[in-house]
Amino acid sequence: MKYRNPIIPGYNPDPSICRVGNDYYLVNSTFEFFPGVPIYHSTNLVNWELIGHCLTRRSQLELDGCRNSGGIYAPTIRYHDGTFFMITTNVTDKGNFVVHTNDIRGEWSEPAWIDQGGIDPSLFWDDDNRCYYCSTGSIDGIRGLVAFEINPFTGEILSEKSL
Repeated sequence: MKYRNPIIPGYNPDPSICRVGNDYYLVNSTFEFFPGVPIYHSTNLVNWELIGHCLTRRSQLELDGCRNSGGIYAPTIRYHDGTFFMITTNVTDKGNFVVHTNDIRGEWSEPAWIDQGGIDPSLFWDDDNRCYYCSTGSIDGIRGLVAFEINPFTGEILSEKSL
């Protein structure tokens, strides 16, 4: 079988995909544009349909004073236990945050801000159902990948940060 590259043509940088059953969902960076973080759906990774956006309210996406290529960087989409999560960085506002929804085509929560600098955040659930955050960052002036346990609904850090 022959596939096209990229799978979604046009302006769709920094894609992240998650699979839920037979469905695939993709999000990508939107930088200084509103609404933020489009959501695409596919059942075959070839044909994609735009089904909505994660950030549709100003309370979710503040872009005042945003420069070209500011705003939203490299979102990541995850699904866990019936809930979708999208984590990203707004480099123009307060930094890293996560939003969630139980209905991928519906409204997303208000941002849960995370007290951690850096960009390119991601979430991971371990076998014990604990959620971990990972991104670029620094601890005591040493740069690297920072990881810690987090509550993905509130942004509360639940463990010490480690590099």
